[in-house]
Amino acid sequence: MKFKVKSVAENILFASNIFILFLVFFQEKVVLPNWLQAVGRMHPMFLHFPIVILLIAMFMEFFRFRPQNISQEHYRNFSSNFLLLGSLSASVTVIMGLMLSKESGYTGDTVFWHKWTGIGIVFIASFVYWYRNEKWYKESLAKISALITAVCLMIAGHLGANITHGEDFIFAPLMSHKAEEMVSIDKAEVFAHVIKPILEKKCQSCHNPEKAKGGLLLDTPENILKGGKTGKLFLAGKPNESLILQRIHLPEEDKKHMPVAGKPQLSKIETDLIYWWIKSGAVFNKKVLQLSEKDTLRILAAKILVPVEKEEEHYDFASADEKTIEKLSNNYRVIYPLAQESPALEATFYNKTQYSSKALEELLELKKQVVELNLNKMPVKDADLKTIAQFENLRTLNLNFTDINGEGLSHLTNLKFLKSLSVSGTKVSLKSIQALKAIKSLREVFVWSTGLSVTDIAQLQKQSGSQMAFIAGYKDDGKSPMKLNTPIVLNKTMVFSDTMHLVLKHPIPGVEIRYTLDGSNPDSVKSPVFRKELVLNQTTLFKAKAYKKSWYGSDSIVYNFYKSSYKPDSIALEEPAVEKYSGDDGVKTLINGYVGNIVHNDGKWLGFQNKDMEVKMQFLKPIELQTVSFHFLSNLGSEIYPPVEVQVWGGKDKNHLKLLKTIKPNAPVKGQSAFSFMSVCNFPKSNVEYLKLVAVSVKKEPSWGNQPNKPGWLFVDEILLN
Repeated sequence: MKFKVKSVAENILFASNIFILFLVFFQEKVVLPNWLQAVGRMHPMFLHFPIVILLIAMFMEFFRFRPQNISQEHYRNFSSNFLLLGSLSASVTVIMGLMLSKESGYTGDTVFWHKWTGIGIVFIASFVYWYRNEKWYKESLAKISALITAVCLMIAGHLGANITHGEDFIFAPLMSHKAEEMVSIDKAEVFAHVIKPILEKKCQSCHNPEKAKGGLLLDTPENILKGGKTGKLFLAGKPNESLILQRIHLPEEDKKHMPVAGKPQLSKIETDLIYWWIKSGAVFNKKVLQLSEKDTLRILAAKILVPVEKEEEHYDFASADEKTIEKLSNNYRVIYPLAQESPALEATFYNKTQYSSKALEELLELKKQVVELNLNKMPVKDADLKTIAQFENLRTLNLNFTDINGEGLSHLTNLKFLKSLSVSGTKVSLKSIQALKAIKSLREVFVWSTGLSVTDIAQLQKQSGSQMAFIAGYKDDGKSPMKLNTPIVLNKTMVFSDTMHLVLKHPIPGVEIRYTLDGSNPDSVKSPVFRKELVLNQTTLFKAKAYKKSWYGSDSIVYNFYKSSYKPDSIALEEPAVEKYSGDDGVKTLINGYVGNIVHNDGKWLGFQNKDMEVKMQFLKPIELQTVSFHFLSNLGSEIYPPVEVQVWGGKDKNHLKLLKTIKPNAPVKGQSAFSFMSVCNFPKSNVEYLKLVAVSVKKEPSWGNQPNKPGWLFVDEILLN
């Protein structure tokens, strides 16, 4: 009985090979009845079976001639039966595929090569089955046949997945394709960056040059406008009458629903975007920002596009002394950093009754660090501009609705970094403001509600060309919204041992501060409201924004707060840091709770060159430790490199230490900007009384460094123990 079944299967295999040849040579003349079309559509479902069977059979064929296998009758019979089953099921799959290809929409190179690799698999597998017992069939031929069949299976599977699911479905994660383009809203086009990606992800797997179902191609604007066999895809300005939306809104079980059931469906926002694109006229070359701010299409597009990123700026001056900042901050003059770990400061004055020229002069203690100065609605006189000109690193100056008339603007020409100046609501004249042309760095001047006429502003713009923009047209009626300042963190350090009571404030009454702890950006609806304080009990990424009715929300503030549960009773360095970079607190700089920024000479860092950092810590009582984190600096322009290796040793005393953890931070990349980072060493909980922490420095800079083959610098400031 067993041999009879095998003989029938062999005959069916032979017949199926002949039938495949018949379908190939007479494919154009063959007309399939409806019931055979249904058989053809089972091809994607059935094909997984022969793939698995043939892979197993060819694996066994590859090792068939090994002495331990060739002598085993069970191995021979099992491999023969698997090969017959695989060849037969592959031939049935190919016949189904040839029937399916008779339907419209299956054209192109991908279908062509998928078809012929599939046919090749059947013929090779059949050849191996029929001739594998001949004397001339040797081990080399068996291995070559097995390898060719396996390669063809992978190619056919890859191409089949492309036809069914879209280009490079299988191998995309393994291939070095260009990352999906992330476009900011100021550069985005409505079709190219909003609508086209939806069509590519959700529609093109069925409507591409290789598989144009219904004769519809969605790869180019020309083909989209052309439509398919059922007519135009859409009617510009009439979304409710457009075929694409009618098909999208059909029940998913409906045969005409798009995309077909089982494939990723359009989300609500994707459907809405297509609707409003058609409603707006389905234009292919319009930019998002050309739409009105209140246009629904623009509002929806803004939700999926990348916001305009502000260019990150690095400063080459040191941070100000925190005691000086604290001394100069009061109820009418607020000073705070622009960003976490940045030495740059913003100073804002409030309450015009408290303002005086002396109050402005007092701020000169921070003349290097203040890069943004906000004197909006303060009684500033032209004479005060001479004082302001001494803030040598000033980038942004707000003099809106002050008492200046412009005579002192010439003093500002010494500000070589000034980019933005606001003189709205003042009495500046055309003659006085022309002095600003001497400031080469100046890019924008706000002149709302000034004595300058439209003609004056046009003249200024013409004289300045594209270097400087004069922005006008806004009329401050006292009701128009203004942008809020960012919230201010009152905590002095970013490191805590047990818990931290985080305290924020905002100088404007009635402001609501909302925050997040999960890395997302705060919004005005879902994010929790900050009350009097927030208790932190673990390392936390904190973001917050200020909101108030009839005001624009502030920019976000971003702070990392670090927990360090333990502090050693004694700490020492094996070799001292370079004297110039030995920290304000010496070796205790590593555990003083102050995290440094990217300015390496501000007294918060320890610097080492041509030697490793080796620090020893001792505890009077054993501690249970499982994490040691190091805060390092990378600044290739100053020859500062991340460590090559970090080691954590622990034990009862210095004579009984074991290596708890070794890590190798990522090597720097040529052209990389300056940044600080935490290297975290995690290991199983260990009871220790003594720690030895080692950071191995770069002994030779890379060939692309500033000083090739010379030792690089290693900078570290805070070490956290948990």
